[in-house]
Amino acid sequence: MAAATPAPTPPGSLKRIVAASLIGTTIEWYDFFLYGSAAALVFNKLFFPESDPLVGTLLSFLTYAVGFAARPLGALVFGHYGDRLGRKKLLVLSLLLMGGATFAIGLLPTHAVVGSAAPLLLTALRLVQGFALGGEWGGAVLLVSEHGDARRRGFWASWPQTGAPAGQLLATGVLSALTALLSDSAFLSWGWRVPFLLSGVLVIVGLWIRLSVDESPVFKAALAAAEQRKADTAGQAERMPLVAVLRHHWRDVLIAMGARMAENISYYVITAFILVYATTQVGLSKQTALNAVLIGSAVHFAVIPLWGALSDRVGRRPVYLVGAVGVGLWMFPFFALIDQGTFGSLLLAVTVGLVLHGAMYAPQAAFFSEMFATRMRYSGASIGAQFSSVAAGAPAPLIATALLADYDSSTPIALYVIAAALLTVVAVGCARETRHRDLARIDGEGDGGGDDLHPEPGPVGAAVPGGVRRDA
Repeated sequence: MAAATPAPTPPGSLKRIVAASLIGTTIEWYDFFLYGSAAALVFNKLFFPESDPLVGTLLSFLTYAVGFAARPLGALVFGHYGDRLGRKKLLVLSLLLMGGATFAIGLLPTHAVVGSAAPLLLTALRLVQGFALGGEWGGAVLLVSEHGDARRRGFWASWPQTGAPAGQLLATGVLSALTALLSDSAFLSWGWRVPFLLSGVLVIVGLWIRLSVDESPVFKAALAAAEQRKADTAGQAERMPLVAVLRHHWRDVLIAMGARMAENISYYVITAFILVYATTQVGLSKQTALNAVLIGSAVHFAVIPLWGALSDRVGRRPVYLVGAVGVGLWMFPFFALIDQGTFGSLLLAVTVGLVLHGAMYAPQAAFFSEMFATRMRYSGASIGAQFSSVAAGAPAPLIATALLADYDSSTPIALYVIAAALLTVVAVGCARETRHRDLARIDGEGDGGGDDLHPEPGPVGAAVPGGVRRDA
């Protein structure tokens, strides 16, 4: 039975949905990025004090990478239940898990107090953070994408994406203020705990906002259609979302994974590894490096909706390719500017890098959402986005730090990012343009993303080229 297309969400309600997704993702990314900044600045001293400083940083980044390893598991679990139960319930759960783990990190005893148990506890809480974030992203972008219309989906869906720079901005800003106000000994003793404990307050605010929004109308319509199909087939159970994704959308999953490589790797090199490179290799202060990332993140936040709006006009693929090619071309100038050793050159390097990154990150939410059918969209988008993070964002600061230790040069690091950019160009080049697709009418029985999924509107339930039906 074909599902009717849900009525468009009123502008006021859509803005409330966008605000709820943005605030929630900002809090979750604040928690996640706070760990990355602390790993670069203090965790090597607090949890791995017996190591050489650079080795301690490597071990610290290793616990940082563990969080990424848990993200695919979060994508599988949250994707499965998000496609069965709805987006809203799982978003509330992800926020509780992330906030609870971050608050607990602020209470952890250090190596000086409990010895080797300290890094083990830190690693366990980092796993919880990664699990929660693995489920957060897909639900947040889908809640907005499925409330909006195709004409401006790129713009509206890009707003939850600004939660990443907003979280980075908030995390870096709090750390920057504390390092400016406190002595090094005070910050190392207790000041580093403050931003983690602050997460408890932020989570309460986020929950209050998220509980006030409605479930996605596209999902509710698809769920009703699924229940009707189940009744028509005498109770025959639906295929599990993961199985359906791998059967009908395997090509789209691979494209999403490839598209994430340059986006993920470049971001963590620009925002996390740069704190190590600028302070240990160039000799700039922690405050200078944090301020550069802080200002760059503010610009990043501002340009993401602009790139999203542009993707509504020219398509998701062209904007994404501009970002991938741009990041690859920028890497050698990026390090050359930082090596000049001035705040202005560091700021320029970081800001331009983040602006180019935004061209990939902004259309990503709409692009990935438009690849998958409604009853497997949470699973498909989450799996494609989060499985790639294990090979991309997770080891990026670790690999960059190891390359710096081995070669004492930025050239291998630049080549590493360029290789990722080439992979992303190939993946996005193999994708089909999706910006005109109607999310309520993508059927999982198709070939996983043909150009003709949605030609000019016709009768609901009518057959269209490629064997794809016009139903949910």
